[in-house]
Amino acid sequence: MKFFIDTANIDEIKEAHSMGMVDGVTTNPSLIAKEGRDFEEIIEEICEIVDGPISAEVVSTDTEGMLEEARKLSKIHENIVVKIPMLVNGLKATRKLSEEGIKTNVTLVFSPLQALMAAKAGATYVSPFIGRLDDISQEGLLLVEHIVEIYGNYAFDTEIIVASIRNPLHVLESALMGADIATIPFSVLNKLAAHPLTDKGLKAFLDDWNKAKGAQS
Repeated sequence: MKFFIDTANIDEIKEAHSMGMVDGVTTNPSLIAKEGRDFEEIIEEICEIVDGPISAEVVSTDTEGMLEEARKLSKIHENIVVKIPMLVNGLKATRKLSEEGIKTNVTLVFSPLQALMAAKAGATYVSPFIGRLDDISQEGLLLVEHIVEIYGNYAFDTEIIVASIRNPLHVLESALMGADIATIPFSVLNKLAAHPLTDKGLKAFLDDWNKAKGAQS
């Protein structure tokens, strides 16, 4: 499973990259806005750090506007993947961009049929948002399971990016289901490496080591 980091914060990206855990980056207008910096400047800096797919999202909702933005974004760097919202106009744009060889990530996907349509339109990636489904008492991980099964049935090349991840269990279950990618907030990425028994074991080892050193002195 590939790990993307879901952030536009350069410090977080650098730290996660230093762990060897970053295969790509996903951003969105909300994450970019939090940084209070120029959009293209941030994207260019991310591309210098991470050699992998970097998702940058359009803000237009009409097809022509999406296409214009997408073509501009794709020129920033060869690793740019253009995020397109799951709309009818977005599907039209995705189809056209696929024909032009521009990689796309259809985002804000909340149903298996939306994911099926995105794949048929030629999306490079599809992003089901599982945490937001959990928030309204629907089972987000069931969506991932259904998409994995549908894509397997028809051998679609579209890769599944599990998004809106809220906890390590989301990552674990997505991996068990065979999702291609999890895009993970920095706070959750750190939690993946943590376990209380690891901390307890390390403390015991260090305590024993210090006792042994004290007995020798």
